[in-house]
This record gives sequence, structure tokens and C-alpha cells, in this order.
Amino acid sequence: MNKLLTLALLFLAFVSCKMPEARRPVSVKTGSFIDASVERNKKLNAKEQATIKKLMEQEKKDYIASKSGFWYYYNTKVESDSLETPEFGDVINYDYDVKDLNGSLIYSKDDIKDKTYVMDKEELFTGLREGLKLMKTGETVTFLFPSQKAYGYYGDLNKIGTNIPLMCEVTVHSITENQSD
Repeated sequence: MNKLLTLALLFLAFVSCKMPEARRPVSVKTGSFIDASVERNKKLNAKEQATIKKLMEQEKKDYIASKSGFWYYYNTKVESDSLETPEFGDVINYDYDVKDLNGSLIYSKDDIKDKTYVMDKEELFTGLREGLKLMKTGETVTFLFPSQKAYGYYGDLNKIGTNIPLMCEVTVHSITENQSD
């Protein structure tokens, strides 16, 4: 009887010492929302790129495709090697206007006024921030930004709506080098 009781206790000890099991989720969510969003954004991007390419063909200007996903051409190009493009922390004084791709003015240079921007240390919409990095003092450049490089889904919560591609003419007046080196 003692052996039977010992054997039963050993069996109970062995069974009760199993590893804890992971709990399963109550509901399983699929990636269907994310997949649908990706598809929607791909279609939107393709539509915007087709519109931009059509505009570039109509204008017959020498647009340059940037590595960042927007297009630009120089209205005024400075060929001087002595002038540098801005780097991190440089202070840029510039002005710009904002139009939709039909050429309708959204914000004029007078509306926006001259701006001062510390390179990569302040908020600025992605396309303009990357575009300013390509410019030298005295240059004027026209940029074509797809909506994801402009104000994207939210717009500017004022005059620029959801998913609006933009055309901006930007003039850099001065670049002051960062003196904190």
C-alpha cells in the first residue's frame, strides 16, 4: 500500500509540474486593413505619378527626378563651385509659393513671406526639406511633389486638402553656415 501511495504521489508531482502554456488570443485579427491600405496607397501613388509625368510632358522642361521621389527643374541655376548646398544646422533664408498641379495658386510668396529654416533641426514638409538640400544661394527651383512628399493624408489643415500633389517655386536668398563646429 505504501508503494502504491508513493507511486501515486510521484505521478501527481510529475503531472502537476508541466510547463505553463501560452494563452491564445480571444480574437484573431488579420492584416486585411493594412493590406487594403497598402493597395490604396499604391494606386494613389501611381495615379499621382501619371498626372505629374503628363504635366512634365506638357511643360516641355528638363525636369530632374530626385532620389527622394519628387521632380524639379532649375528656373535659375547657379553654376559657381564656390557656393555650397546647405548641410545639417545651416540657416537658410528662402521664399516659396504653393500651387496645385493645375497651376492654381494655393499660397503666394506674399502669403508665406520669407522663411528662415535651420537645416534638419526644424519641422518642414518632407519634399521641401529635401529640395532645399539641393539648392545654392540665388537659385530658383520649381518642384513637383507627390502628396506623400507634400502634406499627405492630413493636408495642412487649412487650404491644402487630403492627398494633394503640389508644385512649389522656391528661391534661396542666403545660406549661413553652422558656426557650432
